[in-house]
Amino acid sequence: MKHHAIPPAPNPDSLEAMVETFKALADPTRARLVLLLSAGERSVGELVEQLEQPQSTVSRHLSLLRAAGLVSTRRDGVRVYYRLKDAHVGDLVAQAFAHAEHERLGLPDHSAKPSQAELEMRR
Repeated sequence: MKHHAIPPAPNPDSLEAMVETFKALADPTRARLVLLLSAGERSVGELVEQLEQPQSTVSRHLSLLRAAGLVSTRRDGVRVYYRLKDAHVGDLVAQAFAHAEHERLGLPDHSAKPSQAELEMRR
């Protein structure tokens, strides 16, 4: 994942866009959609099958993600395919999910130095 420098005084428009991104992602179904789309483009039918939710529900969530500028579409005949507009969105959700898993499982922070006991266990 590429990291970009963040200025000490971020642009207010960028901050507002960041908040809107988090609002759009603040739903388990939309977060799952982004995780699925991180692996590549998918049709609505594939997403419905993978989420095991009604097509109307999945389409509504995809519409919200599209309105937020997080996904884009491609039409092929009667099928509509969705993809992430930017890899940063997928990285953001993957990092948030990894953080949640670490919290749930009680795993240490990656930046924390291992204890002497942990180092000995690795030998």
